[in-house]
Amino acid sequence: MLAKDRFEQTRWQEGQQAVRDRIQFYDDRVRETAEHLHRDFRADSLSDEVWQHAKLNYIGLLTNHKQPELAETFFNSVFCQILHRTYFHNDFIFVRPAVSTEYIESQPPTYRCYYPNEMGFRTSIHELFVDFRWTREFEDLDRDVDFIVRAVERHLGSVPAREANFQIQVLNSAFYRNKGAYVIGKAVNGAIEFPFAVPVLHSPSGKLYLDTIILDAWRIGVLFSLSRAYFMVDMEVPSGYVQFLRSIMPNKPRSELYTMLGLGKQGKTMFFRDLIFHLHHSADQFIVAPGIRGLVMLVFTLPSYPYVFKVIKDVFGSSKEVDHDTVRRKYQLVKQVDRVGRMADTLEFSYVALPKERFSPELIAELYKEVPSLMEEDGDELIIKHLYIERRMEPLNIYLEKAERAGRGDQIEHAVREYGNAIRELAIANIFPGDMLWKNFGVTRYGRVVFYDYDEIEFMTDCKFRRIPPPPNFEAEMSGDPWYSVARNDVFPEEFETFLLVSDKIRAAFMQYHADLFDAAFWQQAQEEIRSGALRDFFPYPESLRFCNVFGNGCT
Repeated sequence: MLAKDRFEQTRWQEGQQAVRDRIQFYDDRVRETAEHLHRDFRADSLSDEVWQHAKLNYIGLLTNHKQPELAETFFNSVFCQILHRTYFHNDFIFVRPAVSTEYIESQPPTYRCYYPNEMGFRTSIHELFVDFRWTREFEDLDRDVDFIVRAVERHLGSVPAREANFQIQVLNSAFYRNKGAYVIGKAVNGAIEFPFAVPVLHSPSGKLYLDTIILDAWRIGVLFSLSRAYFMVDMEVPSGYVQFLRSIMPNKPRSELYTMLGLGKQGKTMFFRDLIFHLHHSADQFIVAPGIRGLVMLVFTLPSYPYVFKVIKDVFGSSKEVDHDTVRRKYQLVKQVDRVGRMADTLEFSYVALPKERFSPELIAELYKEVPSLMEEDGDELIIKHLYIERRMEPLNIYLEKAERAGRGDQIEHAVREYGNAIRELAIANIFPGDMLWKNFGVTRYGRVVFYDYDEIEFMTDCKFRRIPPPPNFEAEMSGDPWYSVARNDVFPEEFETFLLVSDKIRAAFMQYHADLFDAAFWQQAQEEIRSGALRDFFPYPESLRFCNVFGNGCT
């Protein structure tokens, strides 16, 4: 309800703070509970029998629970803070779910139904939005409903005959993020389902309007990309929301959906269960990830699984001026800011036990060379004390090299344009990547460029963007040393050209679309906007889909 109130009252800054607070909230409650058990029951000295009975009694409390999967994960989190990992098996914690999440009733129901055969199609759509009971009035809801009808007709080509079961199902709560509220649903007609998402925004006059309707399932999937900020959703039964979303996006893992709903710990639990399940049904080995080796992170991957695993090296390259605690803070920061679709989210794990036989000899040697402090063995298992996991992407430098070899100028142009757009959007969101080399960015399966190397990120407002002053004389210009002072957070955009424009084709594309990124003025202007409190709109869908561009006179 608070997310709805903030949306209605345009309290955008409070919304961003709430996203940051929510991430820490879970860890705080786990720590409080563990401290209580230590203080009142000396929990770490309880017998195995007591813990087994505690789990059985806990299961009994979940019989009519609306969120049993979350309760099980919380139990695990508290237990794992108290006892050694050798106890992390099904007798003491919920390695597998003990209570089904199917058919849990919710009040209000998870989704509402509208029946156009009885109410009429336009009336159903109209009521669908009115029933969210926003206190702000709509600018012109009849106009927007007409836009939706026309957009649906254009998308389908021809409107199919209405079957007897024709209905529109809409999740009861809107999905709040940044300055928008997203209405998620699907139309059911016979055996066919048509998913949709409608962003609701504020007009300059302070009224609500429907910005577009997204009808492609893959575009709806992009809304739920882990490279974006998590949603705020009011839901009594999260599993019901996840089940509904899976019917729209069947290829989206449940772990990612829980994470995007703001339930990150549940997302981690389900991700690790999926990983263990995958290991039982595959035979390939973990290997060192292809690409240029990093100075801070050792990265490895399992070819049959679409993720990479990253561990912080014990010793960094000589050019790096950060320590381990700083790197961890940077990765935590990424979870707390608006990633605007340009920074990959990460799952952070401690004491991960994986079968040693699934690691290639080369990777084991690399791990013991680069991160011996994080390695431990227990029988047939290799224990990694701390690691990050994120979606695998093709490194941008490899993508560009392939495009160069294949003579694909169109791919080079697209990738360079996307790279520059990523830099711009991150800057507007108050994030400076720090290390802007091509290798620190990846290309998603949708061709979007995303940043994923965080050890040098800074807030834009903490940087000082400068022009290189002219040399005082010829000798200074020819010297290998700079003739100007350089402080720690000084940035000279003119220097980007040296390591970015590595070929004629890349140079041509970059100078066509992003030449201003080499000018300190661009960065200084972005800083001024941030400091003035301006919060830009970031649309997780193309501008070309917005109703004001499709049916209006262009967006302002």
